[in-house]
Amino acid sequence: MSSDLREISDETLVHRELGFEREMVEASFRHRTNQLEDTSKLKKLRRSIAQLRTEQRRREKAAGVATDSLRNQHRATFRPGAAVASGKTAGGFLKGVADRFGIGGDEAASED
Repeated sequence: MSSDLREISDETLVHRELGFEREMVEASFRHRTNQLEDTSKLKKLRRSIAQLRTEQRRREKAAGVATDSLRNQHRATFRPGAAVASGKTAGGFLKGVADRFGIGGDEAASED
């Protein structure tokens, strides 16, 4: 995976990490409510996040910038509903809750 990470843009790197973090929250919730069938998913997500953060830090050191500067720079452009690194769209439980309460997404923006 590390050779693949060196070829992607800074923005994509940060967006993948944020997408995995959202998946981690959802998987953790499902695990706590005994709805997660594959508990190894938690370990895989933690490892993927760590690999992405390591590559981000490597790039920050090479550029001579502060820790988390890449993350802070590209966080604002992250869209949770966009495709995440696993190839499927984000959503599931959290998207259902957000939709129910009218939080985020394109639907909320079109109502203005």
